[in-house]
Amino acid sequence: MQGKDSKLKIPDTVAGILKAAGAIGDKYGFKVFAVGGFVRDLLLGADNLDIDIAVEGDGLRFAKELATRLDGPMITHKQFGTATIESIVRVDIATARSESYKVPAAYPNVKFSTIKDDLKRRDFTINAIALSLNKDSFTNIVDFFNGRKDLKRGIIRVLHDQSFIDDPTRIFRAVRFEQRYGFRIEAHTEQLLRHAVNSGVLHKLKKQRIEREQAIISKEKKASRMLARLEGFSGEKECRA
Repeated sequence: MQGKDSKLKIPDTVAGILKAAGAIGDKYGFKVFAVGGFVRDLLLGADNLDIDIAVEGDGLRFAKELATRLDGPMITHKQFGTATIESIVRVDIATARSESYKVPAAYPNVKFSTIKDDLKRRDFTINAIALSLNKDSFTNIVDFFNGRKDLKRGIIRVLHDQSFIDDPTRIFRAVRFEQRYGFRIEAHTEQLLRHAVNSGVLHKLKKQRIEREQAIISKEKKASRMLARLEGFSGEKECRA
């Protein structure tokens, strides 16, 4: 599903970067999209100047030229087809990809793919919305999974039933987004979350991944509410471990 949002207001700070990204995509014949939390917060009217870009094409080639245009240092991860540019704002670039998990809580196997597959691999529908950056479709919204509908209703919903098993850190993120925005975790998603916690899947996570999620929560304005919500789920010891 595609279309424009007439109420969309892109901050001047990033508008030039998005247009530059689209122009590079047009030059190489790549489809280029802003994705993830940047698009979510843009639609909500919330501040988020960290830009995530997905490229249907050679993401590293694209990133190299964007870094030159922005005159910012770049760090690349060739094995994952990703790069980070530090400019006026932080820009994370990734080749559009699909993911599969051999075992629960492991890092995924990556295969380069389309924007639909890239959005499908994400944690929640509200984070699976893209904004086209190519000139002929600039600011068109790409929403295959009704993320905008869930944004308007204030709902946190996973994209598939194995989501929390594949990546248990999504348990922390579900609570974080719910409390940050005053949303609610959708009933079936909460059922899946509780099942994942009760199955002990958090024990499969490496300690540093849990510590990272806890550190992110500690910086939130509603950190105490987030921790209380985590403790409300059965298996609270695993959530705090």
